[in-house]
Amino acid sequence: MQISAAGGMKRGSLCKAGNGSKSDRSGPCRGTLMMLVWIILFSSVCLMVDGQMKISPETVQQWAVSFGKEIAALSAKYSGAKLLQKKYKDVEGVVKMEEVNGEELVKRFAEEMEEMLGRKMKSVKRLAEAAEDADLYHEYNETLEFEYYNSMLINTVDENGNPLPLGGEFLLEPNEHFNKLPVNTQQSNIQVPTNVYNRDPDILNGVYMSEALNDVFIENFQKDPTLTWQYFGSSTGFFRLYPGIQWIPDENGVSTFDCRNRNWYIQAATSPKDVVIVVDVSGSMKGLRLTIAKHTINTILDTLGENDFVNIIAYSDYVRYVEPCFKGTLVQADLDNREHFKLLIDGIHVKGEGKVKNAMKESFRILNEAATLGQGSLCNQAIMLITDGAMEDFQDVFEEFNWPERRVRVFTYLIGREMTFAENVKWIACNNKGYYTHISTLADVQENVMEYLHVLSRPMVINHDHDIIWTEAYMDSVLFNTQAQSLLLMTSVAMPVFSKKKETLSHGILLGVVGTDVALKELMRLAPRYKLGVHGYAFLITNNGYILSHPDLRPLYKEGKKLKPKPNYNSVDLSEAEWEDTEEKLRTAMVKGDTGTLSLDVRTSVDKGRRVLFLKNDYFYTVINETPFSLGIVLTRGYGQYIFIGNVSVEDGLHDLLAPDLTIASEWTYCETDIDPAHRKLSQRQAVVQYLTGKEPDLKCDVQLLEQTLFDAVVTAPMEAYWTALMLNTSGIDEGIETAFLGTRSGLMRFQRYTGIEKRVAKSFLTSTDKENMFTLDHFPVWYRRAAEYPAGQFLYYMPRQDIRGRIVITTTAVTVTVGKKTAIAGAIGVQMTLEVIESRFWAIVAQPNDTDCSNVEGVCPLRCDSLDVECYVIDNNGFVLISRQRNNAGRFFGEVDGSVMATLIRMGMFKRVSLFDYQAMCKMHSHSVSNARPLLSPFYGLASALKWFLSNFLLFLLEFNIYGFWHTEHFADAKPSFSVSSAHKKKGDILQPCDTEYPSFVYEPSVKETNSIIKCGRCQKMFVVQQIPESNLLMLVVQADCDCSRQHAPITMEPKEVKYNASVKCDRMRSQKIRRRPESCHAYHPQENADDCGGASFISLSASIFFMCLTFSALFS
Repeated sequence: MQISAAGGMKRGSLCKAGNGSKSDRSGPCRGTLMMLVWIILFSSVCLMVDGQMKISPETVQQWAVSFGKEIAALSAKYSGAKLLQKKYKDVEGVVKMEEVNGEELVKRFAEEMEEMLGRKMKSVKRLAEAAEDADLYHEYNETLEFEYYNSMLINTVDENGNPLPLGGEFLLEPNEHFNKLPVNTQQSNIQVPTNVYNRDPDILNGVYMSEALNDVFIENFQKDPTLTWQYFGSSTGFFRLYPGIQWIPDENGVSTFDCRNRNWYIQAATSPKDVVIVVDVSGSMKGLRLTIAKHTINTILDTLGENDFVNIIAYSDYVRYVEPCFKGTLVQADLDNREHFKLLIDGIHVKGEGKVKNAMKESFRILNEAATLGQGSLCNQAIMLITDGAMEDFQDVFEEFNWPERRVRVFTYLIGREMTFAENVKWIACNNKGYYTHISTLADVQENVMEYLHVLSRPMVINHDHDIIWTEAYMDSVLFNTQAQSLLLMTSVAMPVFSKKKETLSHGILLGVVGTDVALKELMRLAPRYKLGVHGYAFLITNNGYILSHPDLRPLYKEGKKLKPKPNYNSVDLSEAEWEDTEEKLRTAMVKGDTGTLSLDVRTSVDKGRRVLFLKNDYFYTVINETPFSLGIVLTRGYGQYIFIGNVSVEDGLHDLLAPDLTIASEWTYCETDIDPAHRKLSQRQAVVQYLTGKEPDLKCDVQLLEQTLFDAVVTAPMEAYWTALMLNTSGIDEGIETAFLGTRSGLMRFQRYTGIEKRVAKSFLTSTDKENMFTLDHFPVWYRRAAEYPAGQFLYYMPRQDIRGRIVITTTAVTVTVGKKTAIAGAIGVQMTLEVIESRFWAIVAQPNDTDCSNVEGVCPLRCDSLDVECYVIDNNGFVLISRQRNNAGRFFGEVDGSVMATLIRMGMFKRVSLFDYQAMCKMHSHSVSNARPLLSPFYGLASALKWFLSNFLLFLLEFNIYGFWHTEHFADAKPSFSVSSAHKKKGDILQPCDTEYPSFVYEPSVKETNSIIKCGRCQKMFVVQQIPESNLLMLVVQADCDCSRQHAPITMEPKEVKYNASVKCDRMRSQKIRRRPESCHAYHPQENADDCGGASFISLSASIFFMCLTFSALFS
């Protein structure tokens, strides 16, 4: 290190003094001791002198100014930003500036959505009418023989090359409208779950009867070409789907899909319901019975939706709630709560004697209290009793709580093969308008549980009320498996289909449910992005406050390399995305179906949550009539308030639109290409050209968007010539300058590749895979959004996340149009370059030559950033390192590199820490449970345990195996439970579960232009100087390098931290009943209902020897 002459003399004299003192001492030991003392003192003094190093702020300021000018000139030259701003300035006199009216906008969007959804409802009504008419004139034939197209068997042959029965040739062709899946638009086909016999007379009669729907499917599709899948789900289990497809079985070669389990079927078949599940956990329920009981509970839970309410009570000698937090109340049966119950059910154990009377009393109390307080669904109420027997006298309980009105239905499930208490259990159901079923194997569970839905549907069927229902958002599993992200989230509209035959009217026979799907992204296209501005967006929620569509909804997460749906992906509340609405005013108003407006100051993040923006948002909201949905739009104050309109001739605009460097947003709808099948293969740009040239005058196009696009094409056209001239310049392009680009408010983009693909570092930048930097349905490009919040004309620099790209820098600036005092964003323009481009210029500037005149400099002189005594950095306004001597620091947060300096900058107010929250995070499950495994006390015990395992599994197989089905294969069913034993052995630390996290973001306070400070770190001091780099969002730091402060100052990271809730708070959050809007219709009672049809059971004998073996070995090894 070179320092001033005075400093050097001072250090030398101190060292000489030390030597002189030592020579005055006598005695070798004493002399040696004194030598050590003076060495220590000398070292301390030298360290203190080093700690007082001075770095000249003036020198750093000169560097910052020079570097700022250099990179600004570089960015301006290769982007052409000044030329583009001039071109928009030139047209300010001919453009018209309009203020965006959010109230009118949200009203118009809602009306268009209502019209679109109304067309889907009409299609479903036509299907329901056709199905009911077909059934009315169909006469049931027990011996019917009928060949149909089974979607699992079509286009497949046996070992001899012959078509399989119910298979045959079924023409399939890839179709653009159905996400390029091979389909048959002239024919529907049938899917039957593996556990349902595909030639059962009920199936054959239902399939034959529903053939009449084929013509209606095709007619609907012709009337509304935007329709996607249409279907009929039969109460007998088959699923008719149009267009026909090849159904792909799972990895085990089976089809577990059962339409009767789908939310659209369950919601359409029944009205909302309050359900209390009562499960027997007495000692007699151990082994297979408990396994069946758990599976039964899980299956019941799967039939519940977000309009239903539930609780689970377990009983033996005493009554206990499976979740003590839910004691005495009902909770919404959303996905979160259902999955929570399933986890708890998996851990229940059996013990004691079964006393059901008190459990029934508690169940009635819960339901009565909910009805009295106006809680729950305020519609159907039911108790589900799951037991292997009931010995008590219950009549007084029913007389006290349920008779004579029988307002609460009681459904009973007798578990196991023992029939001793069958009459008692059946009596309970039959005397409380319920249904009794006997479940002896796991294979029986599915069909028997579904019976209760048919009972609950009776009042609606008898009354012939065709309520149309809309589901919450859900993931289309077929499309998800094909990675069709664009049509991932769906909603369904469905309607029940009833038997109109007079002889069965009082029985209320539900034939099934018809429905169609609506891709939510297609619905959101009716709220075009260009009308909402750079930060604006639209969103949809349900009557329960759950998000249907929102740009911040993240339904998927990564487990390893695989994308998976989050467990709670369709029960994300609006308050979890719009978390700045702390009083939930926005949520409450929208759930109630109000129309209005609200303003909020919000913190939002970009660049994968690493950078924060502060926005003033205006929210406008209204209800979509005839649906349970509400629509909201967001306009951001400032640039989102205005939109400018300019006119050019079609000829001029079309000429520039055809330029090779120009593209338009492929996800935006400039022209509807999905109406006419002939248009479906056209890109948006091709469709626009076809329309403007008059070749396709029937195309439905957005005239306002086309006007903006043509105007922007003309204004930005000179950029092509500008960039081309740079390419042809004899001086050449600076190495590392890769791409110049611009984007406008109309979704138009131009870009120039200065570097060939083989030499380009950022190969994916501005390609179709680079969604973050492109115009999409959900957002403008990141570089556009960031530029919009920075002064127009000044360049903003940042490094994208390095896990996606190499060492590259993006520099961007906004371009505006001003009319009077109103300003609107016209677009953004920038350059993408390698980091080496600005690094080389930085290192050339930050090194004073050795012959520098240091006479008037206070501090280290000459100062050089290549010296080992200092560390020099360039960081951006969010604290991320762009330039450092350590190349691997580039892209890192500076607080991780030097926590002491970052902490000081925060303390001095140069950087501000901002807390952000993620209520859709996934965290590793904490391993806090104690293993219940018994230690191996002896070799004999180990052998006995192994023998017990073998025998119990063998006996489980025998008990599940239905001998009757050996001769009657139609009764075969997959007897596997819905959970896997192997999953129990997965380490808890490896399992991800939904959680809430808090994470920091840091932002530079621009009022502080420069600062310097000294940090005391034990026995040394560290000086640093910070200087803003003019006309940019960058800062230059020069830090003393020889003082290590890592022991005193830990690194500052941006890692998210899980928000921990104590037991009380967690319970309150789980119990809390947010405001919701109940469905308008309820069908819980009809005087003509025939309640005598209350179930029965077929007796299947059990081998006494097997039963005796079970008891013997259980007693021996338990």
